[in-house]
Amino acid sequence: MEIDARVEAWASLQLLPGLSPRILAGLLKALGGPEEVRGASRANLAKLVPTELASVIESGPDPALLERTLSWIAEPGHALITWDDADYPRALLTISDPPPAFYYRGRRELLNRPSIAIVGSRNATPQGMDNAEAFAATLSGAGFTIVSGLALGIDTAAHRGGLSAGGSSIAVIGTGPDRSYPSANSGLGRRLAADGGLLSEFPLGTPPLPANFPRRNRLLSGLSRGVLVVEATLASGSLITARFAAEQGREVFAIPGSIHSPFSKGSHRLIKEGAKLVETARDVIEELGGAAPTEGAQMEVAAPEMQADAGRVFKALGHDPAGVDALTARTGLAAGAVSVALVELELSGRVTALPGGAFQRVR
Repeated sequence: MEIDARVEAWASLQLLPGLSPRILAGLLKALGGPEEVRGASRANLAKLVPTELASVIESGPDPALLERTLSWIAEPGHALITWDDADYPRALLTISDPPPAFYYRGRRELLNRPSIAIVGSRNATPQGMDNAEAFAATLSGAGFTIVSGLALGIDTAAHRGGLSAGGSSIAVIGTGPDRSYPSANSGLGRRLAADGGLLSEFPLGTPPLPANFPRRNRLLSGLSRGVLVVEATLASGSLITARFAAEQGREVFAIPGSIHSPFSKGSHRLIKEGAKLVETARDVIEELGGAAPTEGAQMEVAAPEMQADAGRVFKALGHDPAGVDALTARTGLAAGAVSVALVELELSGRVTALPGGAFQRVR
């Protein structure tokens, strides 16, 4: 991005401590623009803001941090997107506290496309991961950009699904734009920067502080027409995103799960509170509008035929987790035969082992 006086003024204002969006909006209205705010005297500023803040604005940000920030913005594919920028997301302008500016890497045209946020547990089940990726791929194919937070688990699956189709994906991160967090997703972050987008409102060098993530969640929902919760415990940060979505007038969707799974408790609570229960991506598309998914987008690869014992065990497993003892009782097979059948089912990708010796269907 080319650095001019306007960009430099915005970058300076973005780095000033204590300058809230509300106060900055008042200054811009009174003085005319970012350059005028940065060039105003302390005496004139003190007529509009507290004296201490007027001194901060007149002094400007740390010069070394400003220099690093401008160097980052000047790199190819990098940008500082501001309130007065044509690419600033119109959806964010409808929330109560949109950031005056944010750092961005990637495809700027994605910022104003129809989007949906997909969020959920970091410690997701294999079934949850599959659901998130499949929903994201279908929704992306229907024209929605998939927004998520680049965390492990559901976020990772959602980004992968989004990148696999035309809608692509944007990650809203809780660190500075120069940080890669979590490190396990650094490769995914590079893919998003090249083919999707990475967005941060935090200054360069900002570490992954716990308080950053609830704050960034308002942008996940704010960018989107709706929020889909795939898996969530009752303590999940996904419920914060869902709450922001409701407050911002966005739709909230939730995929139900087993009544025995802690990863379904959060989704079930949202459904009780009025979230829309969804079973397929088409449910979301019909609610929000979008191109109908193609048949190919919803097709599954045929699994190999099961042996007789494996078929009995698979049928007995149902859709709730169960252990070897329970399956032995349900099928009448010997425990050894059940164990062999479970190995076959795992190898074919139909079931997965859970902590504590239980098994759960994946398909």
